Formats: sequence, C-alpha cells, structure tokens
Amino acid sequence: MRSRWTGFRSPLAAGIEMWLAHKRALGCHVRTTEATLRLLDRFLVEQHVPTTETITPDVIHAFLASRPRPAPRSYNHLLGTVTRLFDWLCAQDLVPQSPVQAKPRRTPASRVPFLFDPPTARRLLEVAGGLPDTHNTPYRGPTYRTIFALLYGLGLRVGEATRLRIADVDLARQLLIVRETKFAKSRLVPFGPRVGQLVADYLDRRTLEPRTHADIASVPVFSFRTGQPVSPCTISTIFHELVPHLALSIPDGTRPPSVHCLRHSFAVGTLLRWYRSGVDPGSRLLQLSTFLGHVNPESTAVYLTITTDLLTEASRRFERWATPLIQEVTP
Repeated sequence: MRSRWTGFRSPLAAGIEMWLAHKRALGCHVRTTEATLRLLDRFLVEQHVPTTETITPDVIHAFLASRPRPAPRSYNHLLGTVTRLFDWLCAQDLVPQSPVQAKPRRTPASRVPFLFDPPTARRLLEVAGGLPDTHNTPYRGPTYRTIFALLYGLGLRVGEATRLRIADVDLARQLLIVRETKFAKSRLVPFGPRVGQLVADYLDRRTLEPRTHADIASVPVFSFRTGQPVSPCTISTIFHELVPHLALSIPDGTRPPSVHCLRHSFAVGTLLRWYRSGVDPGSRLLQLSTFLGHVNPESTAVYLTITTDLLTEASRRFERWATPLIQEVTP
C-alpha cells in the first residue's frame, strides 16, 4: 500500500516548491514534472542526504540509476527534468552549482506515427460503439465512440476531451469551449453538423441525476462516476484493447498506433484536403495551429508528416505549376 503524500521533505524541498510555483505562474501544467521531482525528493530522504551541498554528481548518478529507463526518450525526460530544476536553482543562487553531469542518451531515428484514414477511423468508431456495458460503466460503447470521434474529427487532445463539461458544448453555435488546456490557453473549436448530431444524441441518451441547471452545466461530458471524468489513461487502455480488432497493416518504419495518432491523423488529413482542393497549405498553417491549440505554427509542423499521399499531391501541384514554364522553353 502506498504511503500518503505529505509534501517534499528533502533539502531541496523549498527550492522544488519555488520552482513549481514559478512554472505554474507561467501557465505550465506541472503534474508530470512534480511526479518526477517527488521521486528525486524521496530518494534524497531515503539516502539521508542532509544538505544541498552534499547533493553531489555521484548522488544524482545514483538517483538516475535507481530509476531504470530502457528507452532513451524516457531517460532523457527524467534527466531533463532534474537538469532544469538545478539550472533554475543555480540561477536563483539557491545552490552553488549544478551536480548534474550525466549526458542525454542518443535516440534512434524516430519512426513516423500511424495515421488513420477515414475507413479505418470509421472501423474504430464502430468497434468502440460495440463495447458492452459493465456494472460500473453504463453506456460504455457510445461514450468511447464519441470520445474517439472528437479526437479524430476535431483533433482534440485526450485530456481536452476528458475535461469537457456540459456547459462547454454549445450545440446552437456548433462549437466546443476547450478551457485552460496546454500552455494555459482556452479556445473555441467549431464542429460540423455530423459531429454536432453525434454529440447531441450522446448527451440526449445519457442519464443524468436530477440536478439544478447550474449543477448540470458543471458535469463532465464523459463520465461513468458522479462528477468524475473518464481518465485519459483509461481511454488509452481502451484504445489499445480495440486496436487488435481493427486488423491494421502497419508499414515498416511506422510506430504502433496510440490514441494520440487520432489527433495527428486530423492534422495530416486537413493538410491533404487543402492540397486536393487547391488551397495553399502555407497560407492556412496559422489557422490550423490555432484550431489545434498550439502556441505557434512550428509546433503544428510536427504533425505534418510526409506521407505518400502528401508527396503525391505536392508533386501534382508542382507539375501543374511547372508544365506551362517547360512548354514555353521547349523548341
């Protein structure tokens, strides 16, 4: 049984609290960072490290070794969190120098994400909609079907979908209000009639306990327990349970599907539609960035994976542009 968290207790306790407060003031979500620093704090307490001056490179190396991270990306995340903490503490003159001397691990060439095309996405929604109810999870199939539809059809992050409240769904104006998401930004996400009908049908069929109008407005859209939204981890687990039923063919060099691939597929699919309709993607990238809730178009560019379809459309566009020029100079 895990012991109840009672706060940071190591010599770094005050510094960690100050750094987390600093990041929160900047609008950062620090749940993962705080969880990592709890591990560091507990390690220092268990090793009876008495002061910040006695946190040596050997101590940090021992901490990193105590948290085995086979994957380079996972190890680098752990190392990066500790490094940024000590860099900030040094800048604030709270420690004389950083004891972190470890170097990041080299990561292998990244594989491209799996992209859902419309037929595969429809199959996922069909399989999700067929999930049977259980004693603790009534209306299970329609709930996950609607969640995956929003992730694929609107490019929402998983956490954004789980944080939606009844008041955040404006069916009259056909938009969602996504509040205080990544980078502490809120945004409006418009949707079309098909998504609107799906969400409306889902809300109409959900059974809500008798409440006042104000209370209903604060109820999570996706919930199996009173007042508690479905966990993002649970959504990811259900997604991975459904994937084997889709009979997917994963190309070489492609990562296995994850629930985040639905958001990635939305971004790439949008770019592909622009190419095919004759729209200049470069002129619309800022709009897509705003729709997805990114701080700048450079963040959006990460999603725009070069696929065979995108290369084909780009090639066709170049050919249409270049053909008249070639004909002019051909004798």
